[in-house]
Amino acid sequence: MARRRPQRPTQKITSGNQQVRIIGGEWRGRKLNFPEIEGLRPTPDRVRETLFNWLTAYVPGGRCLDMFSGSGALGFEALSRGAIHVTMIDNSPEVIYQLRQNIQELKSQHAELVTASMPDWLEKRSGDLEIQFDIVFMDPPFHKDLAPLCCLLLEQKNLLADNAMIYVETESELTDLQVPDNWELYREKIAGQVSYKLYQRSSG
Repeated sequence: MARRRPQRPTQKITSGNQQVRIIGGEWRGRKLNFPEIEGLRPTPDRVRETLFNWLTAYVPGGRCLDMFSGSGALGFEALSRGAIHVTMIDNSPEVIYQLRQNIQELKSQHAELVTASMPDWLEKRSGDLEIQFDIVFMDPPFHKDLAPLCCLLLEQKNLLADNAMIYVETESELTDLQVPDNWELYREKIAGQVSYKLYQRSSG
């Protein structure tokens, strides 16, 4: 039986591919394509640089979850800096297609791709049977109220390792993000219209 060739995305991409640059680690300076799709906004270079300075001691050897993966900038940056596994999740076939091309270009053996709605994927997890992640990157579409729900589900579904680090990027107007009681705010900053926070989970 002949193998079916992977289907190319059918949704129109507005004007070709954009690029994101990996800042540090093994793939430092490499530029990767991502599709120009409404609502897809990679984490800016300066924000990523600050975030990974915060995470210097945690990324090597870590298992990461890249939620709302988009360009994959955060997930690929983590792999470049020594993460042993990154699960990238996005609900856009166009995004997943390009992420797969980028994984092949980088010859990475440590990235898993999942096409799914993020809240739906979290709802379907079965608690103790799941991987527990050391680092989570959460960069949901703005003004959709997805961050509080996803934070709650991460904790409820037992997806976080003890002392896991959780990065949440939201619109700057969201000043009171509701997170589980055992998450302690570790660092936070605002850059233009973006608010970004890093939490550390306490298992106690």
